[in-house]
Formats: sequence, C-alpha cells, structure tokens
Amino acid sequence: MAVAAALGLARLAAQPADLVTIAVAADRPGAPIASTMYGVFFEDINFAADGGIYAEKVKNRSFEFPDPLMGWKRAAVEGASGTFTIETGAPPSPANLHYLRLVSRTGRYGVTNDGFRGIGVSKGERHTVRLLARRRGPAPVSLAVEFEDARNQALGGSTISGLTESWARYTTTVTATETSGSRTRFRVLVDGPGEVDLDMVSVFPEDTWQGRENGLRKDLVQLLKDMKPGFVRFPGGCIVEGRFLDGRYQWKSTIGDPAERRLIVNRWNDEFANRATPDYYQSFGLGFYEYFLLSEDVGAEPLPIVNCGMACQFNSGELAPIDAIDSYIQDALDLIEFANGPVTSPWGARRAAMGHPAPFNLKMLGVGNEQWGPQYVERFVLFQKILRAKHPEIALVASADPFIRSENFTWQLQRLRELKADLIDEHFYQPPDWFLKNVGRYDTYPRTGPKVFVGEYAAHLPAAGPHNMRPSTLEAALAEAVFMTGLERNADVVTMSAYAPLLAHIDAWQWTPNLIWFDNLRSFGTPSYYAQQLFGAHRGERMLPVTVNGHAANGAEGLYTSAASGAAPGSIIVKIVNPGTTARAARIDVGGSAAGARATMTVLTGARDGENTLAAPRVVAPATSAADLQNVTLPAHSLTIVETRSAN
Repeated sequence: MAVAAALGLARLAAQPADLVTIAVAADRPGAPIASTMYGVFFEDINFAADGGIYAEKVKNRSFEFPDPLMGWKRAAVEGASGTFTIETGAPPSPANLHYLRLVSRTGRYGVTNDGFRGIGVSKGERHTVRLLARRRGPAPVSLAVEFEDARNQALGGSTISGLTESWARYTTTVTATETSGSRTRFRVLVDGPGEVDLDMVSVFPEDTWQGRENGLRKDLVQLLKDMKPGFVRFPGGCIVEGRFLDGRYQWKSTIGDPAERRLIVNRWNDEFANRATPDYYQSFGLGFYEYFLLSEDVGAEPLPIVNCGMACQFNSGELAPIDAIDSYIQDALDLIEFANGPVTSPWGARRAAMGHPAPFNLKMLGVGNEQWGPQYVERFVLFQKILRAKHPEIALVASADPFIRSENFTWQLQRLRELKADLIDEHFYQPPDWFLKNVGRYDTYPRTGPKVFVGEYAAHLPAAGPHNMRPSTLEAALAEAVFMTGLERNADVVTMSAYAPLLAHIDAWQWTPNLIWFDNLRSFGTPSYYAQQLFGAHRGERMLPVTVNGHAANGAEGLYTSAASGAAPGSIIVKIVNPGTTARAARIDVGGSAAGARATMTVLTGARDGENTLAAPRVVAPATSAADLQNVTLPAHSLTIVETRSAN
C-alpha cells in the first residue's frame, strides 16, 4: 500500500513540462552482458555461517572451543544433582579430542546450550537431534533431549535409550510445542542415576534447504536464489587470509565428515572492540563442499578464493617465504581437482564420496583478497605460471589494491594488466555521493586486456544510533543502483560485481551495512537487496546505447540509465534511477518509436531514508504494473525498470 500511494503521489507531482525522452538505440546492440555480471559475495562475518545460513542450532557442539564449555551450563532442573566435566580420554575421533561427561546422581541432571543468541523454534516445527554418546558402566541409562523456554519449561522433547559402552551415533526427532526466539535453549538430561559421555551434540530443523542432513536455512538460501546470482564468491575476503597465516582458511580442513573438521577462531571474533564476539568460531560445518552445492543450487558459477601465502595486511601482514609458496599453489591445484576432477582422481574421489560424483564445473579461481604491493604481485606471478600451464581453462582473479586513491593502486593495476590477469578485483566502500560521481568510472578503462570484477562494494552512510550502525536506506540503494547502470553500460569491461557483506545476524553483527538481516526465525532484505535483486532478474543480454534528451545517460537531467536487449524476442530492458527529490515524467523511445510495444514497469521507491526491519520487512520493496511508454512516471527517490515486448 505504501508503494502504491507513493507512485500515485509521484504521478500527480510530475507535470508535462518536465517530460524527458529516454531514447534506446535498439538496432545498435553492443557487447554482451556476462551471465556473471551480478552475483553474491559470501563471508562468515556477522554470524553469517554458524548461527546464520548454516542451520545448526547448537553452539560449540563438539566442545572444541578454547573454553570447551562455552555455550554450555548446568540445566536448571529441580531435584537434580550431579556433575559435568570435559574429558579427553578415548575420544570419538583424533580430530575431536574433547567431549562432555555427565554424571547424574539424582533426578534428571544435565546441561543446556544457549545456541547462537538463543535457539529459535516455531510451533509444530520438527527438529533432528543427533549426538555421539556412550554410557559408562553396565547400568542402562537414557537421555532426554528437549527445548526449554526462559522459565526452564520444556517446549517439546524426546528420549534416547539403548546406549552402549562404545561411542555410537544416535538420532531422534523433537517437535517444538511453542514458538520461541532468542531466549530458547536446548538441553540434554541424563534420566539418572548414571554416567554418559557426549560429543557432537547437534540440532537441525528437519526442513533444511533441499532436505540435506548437514543443511542450510531455507529462508536465507531462498533470498539468495531470488537474486538470480550469476556467481557465488566464497569463503570470503579477510576470512581467506586470517590475521596470521595459521588462522587462514584452509579448504581441505572443511570437507568430509563434519565431526572431523577442525574448528578455528573466526577472525572477526574481536576485530572491532565495540562489537567483540568472543563466542565466534568456525565449525566448518559449512565448508567448501557445501559452498559448491550452494552455488549449484542457486544456479550460479562458483568462485572460490584461495590464500596466496599472505595474511591480512590490515592485521599482521605475515608473509609465507617465497620458497614455501609451492604448498599454497598445490592447494589450489588440488581444489581444482576436487571441483572438476574425475572420480578416479584422488580429490575427485573425495568429492564423489561426499555425494557428488559429477564435477562442479569450476571455471574461475581467485588468488588472494585485498592484497597489495610487490609481495602480492610476486606471489600472483607464481600462481599464474603454474595454474595457467596446468589448467588454462580456469580464469584467475587477481586482487587490486583496496586503497583506490593510492599510487600503488595505479601501479598494481598496470602491472596486473601487463601480466594479462584474467580479471582484476576492485573494492569500493564509499559514501553515496561517490557512487554518483563515479558512475562513469569504467568509461575510460582500456577495452582490451583484463576484465573488471567489482568484488565488494556498498554505499556507506554515516554511522548513527546507540550501536553506531551505518543504515541500509533507500538513499544508499539508489546510489548503488546508479553505479550499477555504469557497470552495465561498460559490459565490455566489467563482467562481475557483488555487494558486500551479504548476511548479518541482528544480535551478533560486526559490520554494517549488510544486504540481508536475520534473527533465529526471520529474515528480510534491505533496500539494497531489492536493487540487487532487480538488476539480477533484469540483467539483459546485450547492452544498448541510451540517451536522455539526447545526452549521455550518466546523469543527464538528473537521471541515470542503462539499456539492454532481453532474452525474449523483441524485449528491451531499460533501467532508470532517479535519486532526486522530484518526480519526472518520461517518454521511452525504443528504436525511434514506442508505438505498439507492450511494457511492464517495476519500481523501487519510498522515503529517502526508508529502511526495512524484521517487523516491517517491505517498507521499501518493488511493485510491478503495466506501463505506457509515452507516459512513464519516475518517482522521486526511485529505481524504475521498464521491460518492453513486441506487440507481435
């Protein structure tokens, strides 16, 4: 209703004298727009993986945090007594040394887990509980597994019996009897007296994405799929590097049985003093295999990034010796084999054993993230030499200096061009006005040589409020949309782009703004999400020349436009951003005449400072209607996408 009202007011405000003509030369198709033009960048920041898209609800499920009991405490059950301790003797796996020993003397004694800022459950929702257990001593003993509310009352439970004196895996189902969010916990109780050892205590919603056992949250994956991304870049940016090299992301540690994946601290654990999250670790339940599956599921190309022997230069800047880079390059070679190798190859066999005998069809690989200086270029050269010789079919993404105004940015860009890098990854976190001023950034780039990957960008408004958050407003989204029209008009140079960061837990974030927010039960897209979604869903096939009142489209009459041919015969897609405070009346001329064309119009508009929230997720959201090309209203503060089809 709010969008419809805004459109109605805008039409009244637009006067005939304001009419502008947006002319598209439909008979002059230009460069193709790459299928990868708009994608997503995933990094485990803001609890995006554990506690986010990875559907596991138990924190520190394997007791492998440096504080093995972090997230766990004694359950408040009346009349129960006993002890719980961390043990290491005869663990279930050498990769998982710590486990919990519960000794119940009286009553139902046990422990609770806080989850990731609570454990969200919905009434009637079924959850699968899995755990490793063994009893100590000959006495039979059973376990109660339950959700509990803030008053320690059960919200549904189940019983696990038949425990033996050897480690074994047990599975049961718990159905939530009420809906409860951030204050819900999960508990395991020994229906004593007796002694039980526990490990890998896991709770997943039964209804994960694609129904997978080690699955993902359906609502978050659906939001990604709805963007129609051309690629998924993973596992992140600074996550790849680590503060020090021993904390870098090593993909081989993230595949296989989740119980065998070695946990490490998340590098965002205490990066920002005002948003420290001492319970932020990486279980790697969401690992490289799952990232490849996610890319496949949403119809996107996978783009993994590998460490090039450099830790984060914003932190330690630690360098692996140049004569030790071979092991890093071998990791990259093995990754290509894991993704694409036949099942008869060592790493292809590992992929097949995990359930995917077919190749993942990897076509590109990133070498490093936000690295700069001669040390990076030196290492990129070594990667490029070997990877091109052994896998010429894999395009390599090189890192630009993130300091775009520095002398080194210019030097590094030129050096990578000389090296004939396939793609160069540029990042922009800037105020909204920067994006308007830089809409023509790529107009003057060389038309030959490396392609551009705008791998991370977002419009940053000043931080405000008690939590010092940068808001995700319509103003920011429109600034980004303006910039995207410039990317699209330069499709012969720019072939990939992604907003960053992607996901954020409303109660556990480190960075703002973000594209998608969520709590333990709900999720929503920001205005920037809808701008990205609209560009992804209306990408087009080939760019077309477009003018506004006869002038270049990058800001003429205060409007920013791009145009492309659509996939359907006779289809033309025109994107128009009006970031100004006044609605505009426009005529859209396709190929010199709009007569006979049918059109639809999708508009994203609202208050300039409009934001979406968990409680009101569509304050700023797109609306679609029929369009008259002779009389199109472009509301103030709006992104409008007009798609025409031939009347024949």
